[in-house]
Amino acid sequence: MEGEEDTMGTARGSAMWSNGGGPGDDEEVVEAEQQRQQRPIASGDHMDVEAYAGLYSGRTRIVRLMFIADRCGNPSTQMEALRMAYDEIKKGEDTQLHREVVKKIDGRLGPGYELDHVWADAVDRRAEQRKEKLESELNSYKTNLIKESIRMGYNDFGDFHYAHGMLGDAFKSYVRTRDYCTNSKHIIQTCLNVILVSIEMGQFMHVTNYVSKAEQASEVLEPVTVAKLKCAAGLAHLEAKKYKLAARKFLETGIELGNQYSEVIAAQDVATYGGLCALASFDRTELKNKVIDNINFRNFLELVPEVRELIHDFYASRYATCLEYLENLKETLLLDIHLHDHVETLYTLIRHKAIIQYTHPFISVDLHTMADAFKTSVSGLEKELEALITDNQIQARIDSHNKILYARHADQRNATFQRVLQTGVDFDKDVKAMLLRANLFKHEHNAKATRKFGFI
Repeated sequence: MEGEEDTMGTARGSAMWSNGGGPGDDEEVVEAEQQRQQRPIASGDHMDVEAYAGLYSGRTRIVRLMFIADRCGNPSTQMEALRMAYDEIKKGEDTQLHREVVKKIDGRLGPGYELDHVWADAVDRRAEQRKEKLESELNSYKTNLIKESIRMGYNDFGDFHYAHGMLGDAFKSYVRTRDYCTNSKHIIQTCLNVILVSIEMGQFMHVTNYVSKAEQASEVLEPVTVAKLKCAAGLAHLEAKKYKLAARKFLETGIELGNQYSEVIAAQDVATYGGLCALASFDRTELKNKVIDNINFRNFLELVPEVRELIHDFYASRYATCLEYLENLKETLLLDIHLHDHVETLYTLIRHKAIIQYTHPFISVDLHTMADAFKTSVSGLEKELEALITDNQIQARIDSHNKILYARHADQRNATFQRVLQTGVDFDKDVKAMLLRANLFKHEHNAKATRKFGFI
């Protein structure tokens, strides 16, 4: 336990993740913030911020709104996100987050969205009183050695720190409750609390660890709990760029999830994350069996028709339409707090798979026709094909003068002859072996050898 507590710090690329971190976190936050500022900014012109925020609850709603404000290039969308974040923060108790959002607003929303000193001072005052009360109660429980009360005391401390944005302290408090759990239900609740805080801090190693602990805590878990753990594991694999594993976890998520995990993820996210990861990592058979024919996952896809349609278009080899859907989704995906770093990689993998699938059935392909199918220029397509051929993903050669791609298929006629000859050799061996066995039985060599060595 102590080793896990010592590793905690902040890992997300924004100051909003830094509350309650260790002494070395400031440098990490500054460096991460510099990297964030260098990333491409999404326009967010057509994004319905209010509808998007409505999918989430709690702290993640605020964090996602502030993330949109940081990454969005549209001033009106940016101000709308900051306004909603300000209003949402005032419903809670995190004064540090309040100061951060006011700093980002910088007076652009008028006097109604300035730093509320009265509210902040009142919240901080209540927090000090609440903290003293919790410490007193916990010390009393420890003195009396009441195991269940100690667990609840640490859990209350975790909730207190989480509500005030001290994520590092919240993690430590939640972890300590595990030593005082008396049944599997308590262990599962502890794991879910630790997973929640770890996701917000970007510590996905702990997410994977505690998902495993929760799954081992009980042989029978409630369907909603199983769905939550699948989502958490999927996010951890996504962060580690293990797209195939992430796809499997999201595809295994039960429809019971609904809006029960809105403090972390929405059902629409399950469809989007799972669908894109599957397209990028599954072969054609897996895509058919595990995605398109997956009745459970189909319920998630119905929530995001664009993802559903692009998956069907990809499988049906309608690549131009599929890539058009992807391009339309890109601006929104770049504003997603979990997916933004993976959009370019996933898009590249999906496009390369489409090109490979397009060329596979043919001996030769006209690059002009293929370029039309992929809505690109011939020269651009030629460069993509060159890279795939060099990477040994396509067995072909390019006639640059005539703009034709020739597949390097094996000589099927020669291969067929070789298989026929080998079949003849194998048949000849089998026949000789059967004749030898028949002759041994005919002349009773088997019986004679048995009597000679005294077995009869």
